[in-house]
Amino acid sequence: MSKIKTIAILCSGGDSPGMNCAIRAIVRTAVHEGLEVFGIQKGYQGLLEGNVRPLSASSVGNILQHGGTILQTSRCPEFHEVETRKEAAHILKRKKIDALVVIGGDGSFNGAYKLQSEHGIPVIGIPGTIDNDISGTDYTIGFDTAVKNAVDAVDKIRDTANSHARTFIVEVMGKRSPAIALNVGICTGAENVVLPAEKIDFNKIASDIDRGIKRGKTSSIIIAAEGEIEGVGHVIQKELKEKFNISAHVCILGHIQRGGNPNPMDRVLASQMGHLAVKALIADNKCHATVVRLGKVTLAPLQECLTKKTEFSLDEVDLVNTLSI
Repeated sequence: MSKIKTIAILCSGGDSPGMNCAIRAIVRTAVHEGLEVFGIQKGYQGLLEGNVRPLSASSVGNILQHGGTILQTSRCPEFHEVETRKEAAHILKRKKIDALVVIGGDGSFNGAYKLQSEHGIPVIGIPGTIDNDISGTDYTIGFDTAVKNAVDAVDKIRDTANSHARTFIVEVMGKRSPAIALNVGICTGAENVVLPAEKIDFNKIASDIDRGIKRGKTSSIIIAAEGEIEGVGHVIQKELKEKFNISAHVCILGHIQRGGNPNPMDRVLASQMGHLAVKALIADNKCHATVVRLGKVTLAPLQECLTKKTEFSLDEVDLVNTLSI
């Protein structure tokens, strides 16, 4: 018999489309297995405030098609403190919660890992972030939807860019992760993709725009990951104007990429991960994450998923460069 009788769910960090699908799967799988389920509002901050409520099969009805998270989310810097985590563990024990499922990114996973290693709370992490930047998994829920949101926007921008023979710099999310920028660049036929933490080659950008004009292109699209420095799109715009006399318009997509109904891919993967998270806890897995490896949802030690994945494929960069001529 499983020692787990009650579980709680929280979402932490940035929201991502598909979180509600995971919540729904966790709740309904737990109910099916005879477990009690609780939702923690507003992440680790809500846990510290005791903002915990029971969830039932009916309370998660009609939510899987909606973006965001019904449990809301937050960032909680205080959770880096040892005493704060100690209080969080005490709250879980006082409320007779046996295990915790955390949906979020690498920061959220680090908090879950320390709850388990320091206080013995069984935890399962579900990777939910649009950046697809968690180590140990090939995919994070929300990424495909975020890319589609950005692609839809860039397609519309391309229409007006063609009509006015303009260059547009479209800034997408990804402070340290290149995944969204690369995928959007490939899907939209962008002339250039500027990746985070990479030195911007203004000469190449200008040369590629000029090459396109000479062969009859009526527009150019530059996809730029937002990076750590605010306003990278405007930096590129200024350099192109001052050094190469190229006028460009900047469009910052921002949080529109996070919102909207999750794609079928995110709905399926999030549902599989939520279901597996409960099964893993019942099977006495105490510190794991649900991950996608070789196209299959499986379990991995949580310790393998605690860092950001910031590398990018040179093949994808080569693809962008080759197809944009």
